[in-house]
Amino acid sequence: FLFFLQEFDFFPQTFVLPRDHDQLKQQWDESEKKKWIVKPPASARGIGIHVIHKWSQIPRRRAVIVQRYLDKPYLINGSKFDLRVYVYVSSYDPLRIYVYQNGLVRFATCKYSSSSKHLSNRFMHLTNYSVNKKNADFTPNSDESLCKGHKWGLKALWSYFQKEGIDSEAVWKAMIDLIVKTIISAEGPVSFLTKANARRRFCCHELFGFDIMLDDKLKPWVIEVNISPSLHSQSQLDQNIKGGMVRSLLNMSAFTVPCRAGTPASKKMTSLGFPGDFSTYPPAGIRLQPDEKAKHAYYTHWHADLEVRQTILDVLTPDDLRILMETFDEEQCQGDFLRVFPNVKTGMKYFGFFENQRYYNMLLHEWLTVYQACPQRGFALLQEFAAAKHHLRQSTFSDLQWSPPEHGRPLAHFGVATTTANGFQSLGSRSHSVLHSTRSRGPRTPASLPSISRCSSKTPSKGPSQVLRAASKPDRVKGKSAKNLLREGAHKFPQISTSFSSLP
Repeated sequence: FLFFLQEFDFFPQTFVLPRDHDQLKQQWDESEKKKWIVKPPASARGIGIHVIHKWSQIPRRRAVIVQRYLDKPYLINGSKFDLRVYVYVSSYDPLRIYVYQNGLVRFATCKYSSSSKHLSNRFMHLTNYSVNKKNADFTPNSDESLCKGHKWGLKALWSYFQKEGIDSEAVWKAMIDLIVKTIISAEGPVSFLTKANARRRFCCHELFGFDIMLDDKLKPWVIEVNISPSLHSQSQLDQNIKGGMVRSLLNMSAFTVPCRAGTPASKKMTSLGFPGDFSTYPPAGIRLQPDEKAKHAYYTHWHADLEVRQTILDVLTPDDLRILMETFDEEQCQGDFLRVFPNVKTGMKYFGFFENQRYYNMLLHEWLTVYQACPQRGFALLQEFAAAKHHLRQSTFSDLQWSPPEHGRPLAHFGVATTTANGFQSLGSRSHSVLHSTRSRGPRTPASLPSISRCSSKTPSKGPSQVLRAASKPDRVKGKSAKNLLREGAHKFPQISTSFSSLP
């Protein structure tokens, strides 16, 4: 419990009234001379928000949110400000989080004072643009790169910090950390509800507007998270920042436009070079096959076992391929968005915060980890699968079927069976021994494909993922340096020339 308190200490203490009335009263009595901010539910543009310091100012029956007020904010030119950061969650299972690398810095139009005499001054304590633009002292700014007026671009703030000798990179990393943790904190119920109410997971994505404030020690705090953030552009600065953000978002989302009856379906070229009707989307009627369900159950159960988890790429089912291709296509169209989860730089750091471990999250993490040193190898492999249309098939082909690792963990107690070329076979019939650490890493390429990971030699050899993994950790392979291993990998698995095509 203390661990989570430390990891999630970026959100001001908040109470929902009237439900939390007693808890708020207890905190109120324990903290003297503290300020609180009252917000109505489901509101926007600063409507109904005010700062209080007396218990008598709290509504008795009306539903409101009462949050501890940050009374020591970091100030620029004596004024309080907050940051609007745009966060796009393209999918909840797997969870993919993108942060737009430019945003808005919104200033209050009156110099800040912590005195209780000025609590009613909305131009001093609120940073909402809709509130401050009504002040006669409001100064507009049309250039996102300039540090002037009462609205800046986020990149202008970073340049200001650098001139002041502030480590802007450290502030940005701290902001990304709290963004990822905030999304994960709601991932459990959101994922459950989307699966219960949405026919296709492609329908479930959201653009969030994170309002973040820095305190006097430059620690970022999440003030609130907005769904459907305002995209109104009343200045050239807004048009430049929001327009670029929306363009990248629409490219990543890759909306499918249904065709009218009698009209031929439009074709598109994905970045994998495969022309088709949104090739990463499964055709109507395709569902997870028994072996795919068994694979999900197996790796979800043994998620804490590193050796088991490292075999998840040994056989890529059609469902696996669709997830990997979809993720790859998004990455090629992300523009100024930055994918912050999954991310090889953070590794497994955030997996401990999930309420339940998800199979697709493990699949993407392992893929990115294996191919981080040479992503073109992974691209070439996916391109071969796409050209052969394996991702559009059902896993009834022997080359695409999954079965538990030969030296893997048991799954008999789940009562799950998997389909093989010979019919149904109980997963419990496999060996119960621990996986050998020498097991080859990386996907098995079907024999029907021209192979980049299969070798003609009769002697066993490393697959591309094993070579790349060993190159990133040379101490695990005796007698070979990282340079020699990469040279060996380049010789066995020649790079395939590729060209990317952006989405419409």
